[in-house]
Amino acid sequence: MHLKDSILNKISSYSDPFPHWELDQPFSDEMINEIKEVNISDAPRSFDGTRAADAGGEGIDGKLRVFLEKDNMNLLPKGMELIEDLKNKEVIDSIQEKIKKDLKNSFIRVEYIADRKGFWLKPHLDIPEKLMTMMLFINPYNESDNLGTDFYDEDKKLVKTVPYKHNTGYFFASGNNTWHGLEKKEIKIERRCMQINYVTFPTSWPI
Repeated sequence: MHLKDSILNKISSYSDPFPHWELDQPFSDEMINEIKEVNISDAPRSFDGTRAADAGGEGIDGKLRVFLEKDNMNLLPKGMELIEDLKNKEVIDSIQEKIKKDLKNSFIRVEYIADRKGFWLKPHLDIPEKLMTMMLFINPYNESDNLGTDFYDEDKKLVKTVPYKHNTGYFFASGNNTWHGLEKKEIKIERRCMQINYVTFPTSWPI
């Protein structure tokens, strides 16, 4: 219930450069340990500023991304607590009110992420199928706070970096002005995160 408590009680609201909300302590210690231990391939790759494909266009990212689905839920047992929190009516009502989107027919997508040396993300907008994007951070390797997500204005000028602080995070609604990315920065060991979306396409977890 940590994520539920964080969304309902440990949240701060911001408007610049677009509406977003920052969360504190979304994870239990057990969940942090699970995220830290999820095996994500460290196969070498050439980053192109996207998360969907490598610079060669071969799409090897499919091997580098781990989604919580029914076929691996036994390997990621604590992740199921997040699914239950994200399906909770109070949580859904609270997020809907903030992002001004109807989530009742949506699905939950949970991705375990390990960004490594050389990774970066060009300023981009999320696909419209993502109704909400939430990124939650753990920082087991004491990486720089500056490795958080970068937010830009409509001219793609950097306005804010959400700090990459252990057991924190943020969320926002997809839109035509929610430009975000990750500047080219030094990742010494690993930038481990969890991305959560409410989406319009089917996943294992309908609302």
